[in-house]
Amino acid sequence: MISKLCLALAGLIALSSAAAAEPILGDWRTESGASARIAPCGDEICITLTSGDHSGRQIGQMAPQGEGRYRGTITDPADDRTYSGNGTVTGNTLAMQGCVAAIFCRTQTWTRQ
Repeated sequence: MISKLCLALAGLIALSSAAAAEPILGDWRTESGASARIAPCGDEICITLTSGDHSGRQIGQMAPQGEGRYRGTITDPADDRTYSGNGTVTGNTLAMQGCVAAIFCRTQTWTRQ
């Protein structure tokens, strides 16, 4: 009886941890075809390229804003310029946006791997 209770409790804890995870976490394919890993780093979420010419390079940091939205900075690894960034997760799609002066913006669509 106690072992069944412990097993049920362990299952409940595992389910609640999965539900609390940020939807942006995981491996993503960028528009250029490179792979990026988005993982926790301190109080924020870091974006690191895992394939392509800039593999191993951290290109962004974002903070959760709620409801699958994130805000922070994103760096274009080709020219090493950093922009204000926003990310929005919808299912297995991530709209990643970088802006200069909040007026000139460019959005890429990444897909979950």
